Amino acid sequence: MTKNKRQYSPLDQICLGLDQALRAMVGTVKTTDRIYPALGEKEPTFTHLQRKQAAGLMRVNHAGEVAAQALYHGQGLVSKNPVIQKQMQQSAIEEGDHLAWCSKRLTELGSHPSYLNPVWYAGSFAIGMAAGLVGDRWSLGFVAETEQQVVKHLESHVRLLPPEDHKSIKILQQMQIDELHHREEAIKAGAVVLPFPIKKLMALTSKIMVKVAFWI
Repeated sequence: MTKNKRQYSPLDQICLGLDQALRAMVGTVKTTDRIYPALGEKEPTFTHLQRKQAAGLMRVNHAGEVAAQALYHGQGLVSKNPVIQKQMQQSAIEEGDHLAWCSKRLTELGSHPSYLNPVWYAGSFAIGMAAGLVGDRWSLGFVAETEQQVVKHLESHVRLLPPEDHKSIKILQQMQIDELHHREEAIKAGAVVLPFPIKKLMALTSKIMVKVAFWI
């Protein structure tokens, strides 16, 4: 006798979505429990401006990881393909590592996450659901393009961080490796190349989030 796959009611899905959102907000999402990339690195002596710069950049990256959780949750919720659902869930768990690392680094820097994280989550969740409803190949295309843009942001942030902030740099470098892997996985799974106007709109939206999250 085969077991029937559990079917979630609309109410179940709403409750699951709210639970995932709250976990992303408070930093209790599932992780792979990988070692903290900055483990063993000494905390540098910052000037006030250097600490402010490092904290602002890590706040942006933390907000980006909150948005990544929402994106994968939204896409996984509406996907009809169990293989794609599993891939989205695994990617969300791996992104959970990034969320935990950025949160820890913000605490070490004596700073705080973006106060607008609920906004970033809600917006990305809606985008993820919309992409998923269009179709899995388009949803994967959105993931591939998102990860490509995230890698570019990470590269620029490594350059903008104080050179002596090896802890933050180590974290961002490992995140960059993971994001490239997620992009490659999405492409292998059949991602389509998004039209240029959509790419530009995504880049503009990301730019707004980066500028706002740095300060708020």
